[in-house]
Amino acid sequence: MTACYDVTIRHQRHGPFSYGLVSAGEAWLVDLDNLPRLPRGLGWLAGFRAADHLGAPSQSLRENLDAWLAEEGVERPARVTMLAQPRVLGYVFDPLTVFSLYDRHGRRTGVVAEVRNTYGGRHCYLLSPDENGTAEVDKAFYVSPFNPVEGRYTIRVPEPGHALTVVVTLHRPDHPPFTATMTGTRTDGASLWRSLRRPWRTRGVSAAIRWHGIRLYLMGLRPYPRGGHA
Repeated sequence: MTACYDVTIRHQRHGPFSYGLVSAGEAWLVDLDNLPRLPRGLGWLAGFRAADHLGAPSQSLRENLDAWLAEEGVERPARVTMLAQPRVLGYVFDPLTVFSLYDRHGRRTGVVAEVRNTYGGRHCYLLSPDENGTAEVDKAFYVSPFNPVEGRYTIRVPEPGHALTVVVTLHRPDHPPFTATMTGTRTDGASLWRSLRRPWRTRGVSAAIRWHGIRLYLMGLRPYPRGGHA
């Protein structure tokens, strides 16, 4: 099972002034036990690597996720899908990776949301979505420099079908919510060759985040210190 989605990524800030950014990208839904690969000798062009996610680079993505779940007291799932971006021509920036956990009956039993910031740090949240794919969790990781490490997330991650929807809303006391969304539709021909036709997309998301950070700074916002959350 491999699927590729053309997605639109939106960030919307409602305070102290209204400001939003929009960028285009790709998101891949893959099975951790059957990752898509290019022919031998061409894997460096595009692919999914353990070094780009949680755990030890010397282990597989599945082994690293299983080890992290064991530390959290979660039984090894029968199957895991990952919603992420591949490394293309030596580069990847994946702000949010969603691992969906399934039991042997095919029921989704949980979600791991792996968040990555522009400083090279990452953090995983263990979620238990309801029947609508919605879960809540306290913020515990420094992401945007213009938001402190406080507040609570509402995360909506329904299982992808023909359409893909991911919504992350940050709630902070006495502040309007900050919302990030990723929406898209499934495309035909889910081959890693597809990513090589538009290799700038993952770089474009990273560049857009940095450019809009500069604009927010010029508009008067100031970064919060990273502290030990980086």
